[in-house]
Amino acid sequence: MNSTEDLDYPQVILQYNSGFLVSKVMFTACELGVFDLLLESGEPLSSDAIAARLGTSTTGMERLLDACVGLKLLAVELTQEGALYRNTEISNIYLTKSSPKSQYHIMMYYSNTVYLCWHYLADAVREGRNQYERAFGILSKDPFGAMYRSEEEMLKFMAGQNSVWSICGRDVLAAFDLSPFRQICDLGGGGGALARECVSLYPNSMVTIYDLPKVVQLAKERFVPPEEHRIAFHEGDFFNDSIPEAELYILSKILHDWDDDKCRQLLAKVYKACRPGGGVLLVESLLNEDKSGPLETQLYSMNMLVQTEGKERTAAEYSKLLEAAGFREVRVKRTGKLYDAVLGSK
Repeated sequence: MNSTEDLDYPQVILQYNSGFLVSKVMFTACELGVFDLLLESGEPLSSDAIAARLGTSTTGMERLLDACVGLKLLAVELTQEGALYRNTEISNIYLTKSSPKSQYHIMMYYSNTVYLCWHYLADAVREGRNQYERAFGILSKDPFGAMYRSEEEMLKFMAGQNSVWSICGRDVLAAFDLSPFRQICDLGGGGGALARECVSLYPNSMVTIYDLPKVVQLAKERFVPPEEHRIAFHEGDFFNDSIPEAELYILSKILHDWDDDKCRQLLAKVYKACRPGGGVLLVESLLNEDKSGPLETQLYSMNMLVQTEGKERTAAEYSKLLEAAGFREVRVKRTGKLYDAVLGSK
């Protein structure tokens, strides 16, 4: 059977059209605290009880809860007293703030920051640049100056990135055996979740998080406990300041923020600082070589357009950048998850 003949095209288009509505339902339920309340209650609750505890309208909450049931984020049981709602397993694991694998913070970052930039996607396509000026009234020449425009925004972004590595970090760090590398530098390591995964997986390693001074300060205060002695910090701007010597450099979701010229500039500095026999690990979402997918990576690349100066790339494109900087024996490992690993040697 021809698969194209089997498609209900109007239905497909309608589903694409409702994608925005789906994500906003999930974001709103997270923001209002629906999943946290149901976890803490320890028992199913009625829509009236949930609305009362969260300070919302009863009609609005009932519709939100029913939409969450449709998305399999909540389950409902009809009783003599009425409908009672409870979390599904996926919500307990990924949508409650207290879960070690919580994605709450990245969802709030998407809801309150990313979506405002995507409102101007057509302008981004016309102009080929990010949309921080239209979305927030901030000049777009320094994308991280816009992302870090306030301590609150920095915390949202850092917590969001940490939540991603709580479910993806181990996969990319285990893609290659990194145990021979004892001194590791995590460039742009932010809130330190990937560094913490690294020292957990490779207990003989020491990881230095290199990031902007204000990012390092928040990471120390809010994310990395002082008793974690295998993680150190180095303040700096990796484009304008020196990079400390290390055996392995991790660049996780760094190169996708920048154009090819900036990537070549940064990788050349990394190569110069890297010890002989060392290497660099790129953690990125890889496009297929013909750029036909994966869909998630294609959408990430659109997000890079509205938010940064960069783009998502193929494995061959990253390999070319690494080889231009002097790295050799470039190896690629697709994890089957959201992020993949590329390892180059010096």
